Amino acid sequence: MKLGDGVEQAIHSVTMLAVLPADGLLSAAALAEFHGVSTSYLLKHLQALSRAGIVDTVPGPKGGYRLAKPADEITLLDIVLAVEGPEPAFRCKEIRQRGPNPLPKERFNAPCQINAAMLRAERLYRNELRKVTVADLNTSVMQTDDGSIEKRGCAFLGEHMRLLPS
Repeated sequence: MKLGDGVEQAIHSVTMLAVLPADGLLSAAALAEFHGVSTSYLLKHLQALSRAGIVDTVPGPKGGYRLAKPADEITLLDIVLAVEGPEPAFRCKEIRQRGPNPLPKERFNAPCQINAAMLRAERLYRNELRKVTVADLNTSVMQTDDGSIEKRGCAFLGEHMRLLPS
């Protein structure tokens, strides 16, 4: 299974938004600059996160993005589904019923065993992602930080963070 680059960008952006104060905002351009990614590509994923209720968008020249709910209520699965969509990674096309000599349809009363195995794996994968929150990720990073990550982030936020308009 291969997830698009947007998943990584979205997760990093959400974890960064999670450290903002309640009235803090970051523009898409600032998030893109911090992570060294394309602003236009990141905007597409920020819009998906907004549609999913993960981030709030504050419009206008002084606007930006912030979390729509607490970081401990946002899971990795929420972000992946927002960016990639809810469809399972494997989608059975029933190719066993194709070809020059397919078996009759009545031979296929049970679901394809390959499809069943892939869906079991998908459920396990999603359950693991559901267990990890954005707050968990940030806590884990801070536990291993020697101070350099926090210093880097604070310096960037000091320069780029905006406040909610009054």
